[in-house]
Amino acid sequence: MKEGDNEPIILGRMRGPGPGRYGLPSTVGFWKHDPTKQMNPAYSFGMKLEPLPRMKAPGPSYFIDSRVTRVGNNGAPIYSIQGKQKDLTFFRVPGPGTYANEKVRPVNEPRAPVYTMGSRTRYRRCDPNPAPDRYSLHSMLGPNIPNKLSYPSYSITAQSKLGHYAYDWAKSPGPGQHDMPSVNIYLERLPIYSLLARQPPIGKYKKSPGPGAHWPEKVTINYPKAPSYYMGIRHSEFVTPVVVDVKN
Repeated sequence: MKEGDNEPIILGRMRGPGPGRYGLPSTVGFWKHDPTKQMNPAYSFGMKLEPLPRMKAPGPSYFIDSRVTRVGNNGAPIYSIQGKQKDLTFFRVPGPGTYANEKVRPVNEPRAPVYTMGSRTRYRRCDPNPAPDRYSLHSMLGPNIPNKLSYPSYSITAQSKLGHYAYDWAKSPGPGQHDMPSVNIYLERLPIYSLLARQPPIGKYKKSPGPGAHWPEKVTINYPKAPSYYMGIRHSEFVTPVVVDVKN
């Protein structure tokens, strides 16, 4: 089969070796260089080294006092003047005019009793316990207390209206109030049929073929016929054959 311009190229038809089949040594550099070729000198560029650490000393912009040496400050002594302190206060003894002897009664003379009025007594704290009137005792009537004996108790209901002397018997249901039971309950059950909806016509949804759609002359199944064969396609020689694992 001749390949056209638009047909894909089958690489299996190429009989020559590809570029990957040749392993010639390189002529660039010095690693695995071709020994049959002249090798020119090769140079290597090293990496850039970091700068050496330099002593970080203060520059000329920093002013250092000339009186400061390695052993300390060199110069005349310097003193600091603090604030004035307060005067010390001495114990002041009262003088003779401070005492009033005329206000002191003699000790051996009788005198009326003297009392001191104290402050008002504070109220005591609120007692959180409830008062006696806060308790609600259970009733002794009925079964309310589990540890107490309970006597039987009775409940009296209201009077029933049914059978009362004033009962209106005219309110009883009449014959028309009772429903007639179905015959199928107490007799043999009759057959029951269900009526479905009418089916739509077939031609409304499905197109049936008409008389002109059939070709009887093309039907040859009832006549003798010569054997017929089908021509398959031509397989390419580059198609991978199917390998089936057949068990012995």
